[in-house]
Amino acid sequence: MHAGQEPDPLTGAVVPPIYQVSTYKQDGVGGLRGGYEYSRSANPTRTALEECLAAIEGGTRAMAFASGLAAEDCLLRTVLGTGDHVVIPNDAYGGTYRLFSKVYERWGVQWTAVDFGDLDAVRAAVQPGRTRALWVETPSNPLLGVSDIAGLAGIARETGALLVVDNTFATPYLQQPLALGADVVVHSTTKYIGGHSDVVGGALVVADGTLGERLAFHQNSMGAVAGPFDAWLTLRGIKTLAVRMDRHCQNAAAVAQMLAEHSKVSEVLYPGLAGHQGHEIAAKQMRGFGGMVSFRHAGGEAAAVELCGRTELFTLGESLGGVESLIEHPGRMTHMSAAGSPLEVPADLVRLSVGIEDRADLLADLARALG
Repeated sequence: MHAGQEPDPLTGAVVPPIYQVSTYKQDGVGGLRGGYEYSRSANPTRTALEECLAAIEGGTRAMAFASGLAAEDCLLRTVLGTGDHVVIPNDAYGGTYRLFSKVYERWGVQWTAVDFGDLDAVRAAVQPGRTRALWVETPSNPLLGVSDIAGLAGIARETGALLVVDNTFATPYLQQPLALGADVVVHSTTKYIGGHSDVVGGALVVADGTLGERLAFHQNSMGAVAGPFDAWLTLRGIKTLAVRMDRHCQNAAAVAQMLAEHSKVSEVLYPGLAGHQGHEIAAKQMRGFGGMVSFRHAGGEAAAVELCGRTELFTLGESLGGVESLIEHPGRMTHMSAAGSPLEVPADLVRLSVGIEDRADLLADLARALG
């Protein structure tokens, strides 16, 4: 709530100003005020956001981008070259899979998808001298898989690879990957950090300052930076992150329990349930289990698709992490790009982003839609 957001020294405003500006007056050639010369390189509103992101993730430096995929692209182009190799989850976000398979593969970067819940499988997938990064989502999107960050950090150190953790689902409030040994944290700040479905953004947070310098160089060179108004909206969202996440977790736990007891649900994927494969690890490395719940409809694909159109409080839409509840069919929506690949999601899968509405209303809406 305060990092990077001290009251404005000129007016005392408690909210950082929006510096909607492209360029800055210099006090003589090369005489920059506060280091600002051009807003692609740096902008005071974006600086405030980056300082805040570094603080809440416990990193040395953060960079804010125009989207989560822009952040991923900057990181990958900074640390990878032709012939390099990355190990990714076999249940990664569809956009991340598309970036590797449709973009980087054309430039000679290779990847292997494995179950990141199995440390032996991850270790076996590493190609000595070629694997530059282990890329993990925990919890993962949309199957809510949980990975042991500390265990993966050990493998990364053994093999000389970077451990990159997509912390979008957990948020810095629920999970601290850098403290567990990760090298880089990735966020789609569009989601829980922004929290109000009104801004698109991304972020990288690093433990090592030298890597941070390399990333900052590429961020400026590539230019996919967060605009000042987007940075301001994201900062506003961070102020309520903790209280929102508490409510998301409470509501999601109630939804998961109701679904687990419903006859038309064949499986519930939620780390907070004792029967979840990664429950014990999640309980060890997370403050709470998050607001995302996925489940498989016992009636199959057609029933799952039909259900997505029957809810009223749960809005049919992509994205996640806003204060309002959303429902989607990953196979035909967010993860369509993974169809026919090793990362294809089950056709009967439904994903819920459980919002902060009244819990009883959410449960009633799902119960009515399920029938």
